[in-house]
Amino acid sequence: MPLEDSLFGVHGKALALRSQRLSLLASNIANASTPGYKARDIDFEAALKTATGAGGSATQAIESAMGYRVPLQSSLDGNTVELSTEQTLFAENAVKYRTTLSFLEGRINTINRALKGE
Repeated sequence: MPLEDSLFGVHGKALALRSQRLSLLASNIANASTPGYKARDIDFEAALKTATGAGGSATQAIESAMGYRVPLQSSLDGNTVELSTEQTLFAENAVKYRTTLSFLEGRINTINRALKGE
């Protein structure tokens, strides 16, 4: 087991996956007006399961858990981005990213205090 996994558990990989998902959702939002653009997303639970499996990496997990979003209302130009859906998912993922980051910051502070003998 790598040292990072023993110190941070699942949270280190979760942070990497959430970061990649934020980038993907931002790309969807940026391409909301691009004709023919297909919105993509990551099944976070499946990606996390793959990433935390034996020898799993965040990159492999993202590739295996990525898919295209099926729109509720199709667009005439073939674009599958629904801006309100993407913005909601982006905001939700951003909050979860920040929560994971806060947990890791707390863990690092605890380790630093232990190393200093506080």
